[in-house]
Amino acid sequence: MADQVSLTHVRVEGDAAERTVAVITLDDGKANALSFSMIADIRAAVTQAEADPGCVAVVLAGREGRFSAGFDLSVVQGGDRSAVTTLVADGGDLVRHLYGASVPIVAACTGHALAAGALMLLGCDVRVGADGPFKVGLNEVAIGMTLPEWAYTITRERISKRHIQRSLTTARLTDPAGAVDVGFLDVVVAPDQLIDTAVAEAASLAALDKRAYGRMVRELRGDTLVTMADQIAADRNQP
Repeated sequence: MADQVSLTHVRVEGDAAERTVAVITLDDGKANALSFSMIADIRAAVTQAEADPGCVAVVLAGREGRFSAGFDLSVVQGGDRSAVTTLVADGGDLVRHLYGASVPIVAACTGHALAAGALMLLGCDVRVGADGPFKVGLNEVAIGMTLPEWAYTITRERISKRHIQRSLTTARLTDPAGAVDVGFLDVVVAPDQLIDTAVAEAASLAALDKRAYGRMVRELRGDTLVTMADQIAADRNQP
């Protein structure tokens, strides 16, 4: 992989070593909203990492204080139903891509992770969060929205059964430490240790056999991935 590949809203870094961790940084200069272009950039960067025989894992990071605030509200509130349907389906394809990727993906949650931003965390293998006054969770009901079917599918897989009702039906948000108990994060560290910790987590996965990992993902997550694909396709075909 080249040392750095620039896309519109995503920066990809690696050291061009024989075995490397690709660090994909989301940065739109604002809330890291999942716009059409942001989603496309993330998927392109992950696809590039998967195709690189020297890439052993990916770190997906946000900008300081913001992992992602969810879908682009200018589209969601723009009144174009077709655009909203397409955006949400594209987001589903992104989360499904992360969950079914052929290389391990570690999230470096740099701050707030809301709505579709929190769903991205659920698609990653390991989730490291920065400690601080940040909110993590699914706030759709609080803003008059509901989740698409594919989102229910991934939340049932990854969120603790003790918390899923409150997380979805009452839109409860937590701080990063609480997000560990809920199931959005696995560990919380000091902000200045976040990227190093996430990269170390990713590097530790280098011991995994890439083919065996991919096969295990297909076996363990295959039914969920098929269900999500069917649900996303149904969303796209809505009249």
